[in-house]
Amino acid sequence: MSIFRNRDTLLTEGNIKKKIILFAIPVFIGQLFQQLYNTVDSLIVGNFISKSALAAVSSTGTLTFLVIGFFFGFSMGAGVIIAREIGAGNKERTSVAVHNAVGMGLFFSVVITLLGVFGSPLLLRLMGTPEEVYPQAVQYLRVYFLGCTGLIMYNTFTGILQASGDSVHPLIYLIISSVTNVFLDILFIAVFKMGVEGAALATIISQFLSMTLAFIKLRKSDEAIHIHFSKIRFEKRTLKEIIHFGFPTAIQGSIIDLANIMIQSYVNSFGADAVAGIGAYAKIEGFAFLPVISFSMAMTTFISQNLGAKKNDRIKKGIRFGLTCTVISIEIIGVLTFVLAPYLIMAFNADPEVVYFGTLRARICSLFYFLLGFSNVTSAILRGLGKPVAPVIVMLICWCAIRVITFMTVGQVYHNILLTCWIYPITWGLSSIVYTVFLKTIEKKSFSEI
Repeated sequence: MSIFRNRDTLLTEGNIKKKIILFAIPVFIGQLFQQLYNTVDSLIVGNFISKSALAAVSSTGTLTFLVIGFFFGFSMGAGVIIAREIGAGNKERTSVAVHNAVGMGLFFSVVITLLGVFGSPLLLRLMGTPEEVYPQAVQYLRVYFLGCTGLIMYNTFTGILQASGDSVHPLIYLIISSVTNVFLDILFIAVFKMGVEGAALATIISQFLSMTLAFIKLRKSDEAIHIHFSKIRFEKRTLKEIIHFGFPTAIQGSIIDLANIMIQSYVNSFGADAVAGIGAYAKIEGFAFLPVISFSMAMTTFISQNLGAKKNDRIKKGIRFGLTCTVISIEIIGVLTFVLAPYLIMAFNADPEVVYFGTLRARICSLFYFLLGFSNVTSAILRGLGKPVAPVIVMLICWCAIRVITFMTVGQVYHNILLTCWIYPITWGLSSIVYTVFLKTIEKKSFSEI
């Protein structure tokens, strides 16, 4: 029996393809708007300030992903637990999981704010950030982390909504936030001439707005996901389950980001033009990655709800459909990126050297996007099936250890920007091979044995 008045958001009933698509589309559009307002920062900074300012903002990306990404792993764990309890129709346990997730978000808000504000200068030094962009990078990061509570709590609240099958309201809030961010970017940077601090300030104000809207929605939602201030606490059993699912994912993301920080340090050694160009490409890759994020979220929620409802046949059909959609959609984007790469990079900064470095990275990586998509959505499938450790092991070896060892050995004697380009498709391919073996094993088992 459903614990919600509105059964349309449940993924345990109805046409499988339609349910997955209807969940994934709002996530895709929402992530598109989020990526747009992240990109607007770089576009306006690169065109209204300078290429050194663009390099400064670009150089902070891997660091923010590292710090914020650790929490996102835990939030995914909370989402799995909430979705599973919803699928099982357990109203009381769903409420407990929701309030544990909120408590965890508040805890991480304090910790990450302190780490980001006080630790950013040291970490940027350790990364070898070019001296000409270092002061602006510190300014941007400190303002960004002062307001990271908005980002963390927004993701906590929308994670709860998405676990219940509602991906439409998070989309609405992101659209409002994105439009606000664009307006504030233009106001702070182009009009008030606030520099990179203006870009960071515009972002955090927008994030607090979307956080507030998501919170109001939860306060008006069904009792199972309704937030009561008096119920925000850590409950041992639920917290243990969230850690079981979330900690491996958090570690996975952090380890990968640590490896990427090493690669960013290597990129930094080629100067500000390389940092700006490859940073611009990273924004483009963020758009290419949107179908993967959308279907990954859809698959984790779909599988978790149906596992709670013990509907194994739906899970198997959903896995096949989700994998197919992910691989095809991201490869189409990859081909378009390959063709349009120079023009896309020029939108950020038309300096020939900046365009050269960005295009080089784009044309090496883009045709291999299908490997990136396959690896990530399979990781999401395994999390939904209650196997969060397996993706960590795969990513630890393929996306971290191999990358780090390569730069500690080959990178020391072969100082060439091509190394930072080819390392990605090679490691995507290795992880895809391993994940294929995992999927073949899953096909031979019933989900009660997994």
